Amino acid sequence: MLRMTLAAGHYDRTEALRDGRVRAEGIDLTYLMLRVEEIFWRMAQHREFDASEFSLGGYVVRRGRGADDLIALPVFPSRFFRQSCIFVHAGSNIRRPEDLRGKRVGVPEYQMTAAVWARGILSDDYGVRAADIEWVQGGLEEPGRLPFEPAEPAGVKVGFAPADRSLAQMLERGEIDALVTARTPSTFHRSGGAVRRLFEQPFDVERDYFRRTGIFPIMHTLVVKKEILDANPWVAFTLFKAFSEAKDLAMADLTQTSALPLSLPFLIEHAYQTMELMGKDFWPYGIENNRHTLETFVRYMHEQGLIPAPMTIESLFPDSTQRTFRV
Repeated sequence: MLRMTLAAGHYDRTEALRDGRVRAEGIDLTYLMLRVEEIFWRMAQHREFDASEFSLGGYVVRRGRGADDLIALPVFPSRFFRQSCIFVHAGSNIRRPEDLRGKRVGVPEYQMTAAVWARGILSDDYGVRAADIEWVQGGLEEPGRLPFEPAEPAGVKVGFAPADRSLAQMLERGEIDALVTARTPSTFHRSGGAVRRLFEQPFDVERDYFRRTGIFPIMHTLVVKKEILDANPWVAFTLFKAFSEAKDLAMADLTQTSALPLSLPFLIEHAYQTMELMGKDFWPYGIENNRHTLETFVRYMHEQGLIPAPMTIESLFPDSTQRTFRV
C-alpha cells in the first residue's frame, strides 16, 4: 500500500475521497483540508505534499519555465466564471469593460488563474488587452502578499500595492480603479457602497458567455510529485479514476429529493437548469472534454506574457490519463 498525503479544499466533488466512501486502489490517502492559498504556497515553495490541488495558472507558468517536478492530472476541482469577480470603484467613470483601458487595476497575483481568465475574456470579448491596464498586485484583505510564482510579463506594467494597504481598502478609497479577484472583497456590499461590480447583471453575462463559447473556466488542477509518478506510473490513472468517482457521487446528489446535500432550498431546480444550459456532465474531468477550455487558457497565458511559447495540452498531463479504457 502506497502512503500519500493530499492537500485540497473542501468540496462536495472531493468529499467522498476525504470521508473514505471512495478509495484509490493501492493508496493509503491522507486528505489534508486547507485553504487553497496556503496549499499553493506550501506546494510551490516547499513541495510539502505528495499531491495537491494547484493553481492551473501557476502550474502552466512552472511548466513554461521548464519545471517538471510537479505533474498535473486532468482533474479540475475548482471552476468558476469570472465576469462576476471584476469590481470597480463606484465613483469612477468605468461603466463598461472598454473603460478599463488606462486604469489601475488591482489583482492579488498577476499570474493567478482567475485573473488570466478575466483578462482573456476582456481581450476576446471587449478588445481590452493586458497591456492596456496598469496592474497592482497585493493582498486582497491583508497587506504584503507576494506571488508564489512571480511574473514579469514583457510590455505589461505590473507593480505592487503599498506595504500597509490591502487591495480591498485601496478600491474602497479609490486608490485603484478596479479589482480582479477570486474572492469577493470585504468592501463590496450588494446593497450599495463605494464598490460595485463591473457588470450590473454578471450572472446573465456569464451564462451568455457559456452559450457562445462552451467554456466553463477551469481554476485549479491536481498535481503529483514527479518522483512518485516515476516510481509508480499507475498512480496517475488510479488517482484520476478515484477523483472521477467522487465527483460522480456528488453530481448525483444534486438531484436527490430525499434530503438536500446542500443548504439551498431550490438546489434541485437549479441543478436541472444548469444541465439544460451546460449538459448533464457540466463539470467534466479529462482532456478531451476540456480541450477547448484548456487550449483557450494556454493561449491566454501566452498572450499575457506568462509563458514564452504556446504549449500543447498533451505536454501538460501524463500519457496514461489522456485516454481511458472502455468495456
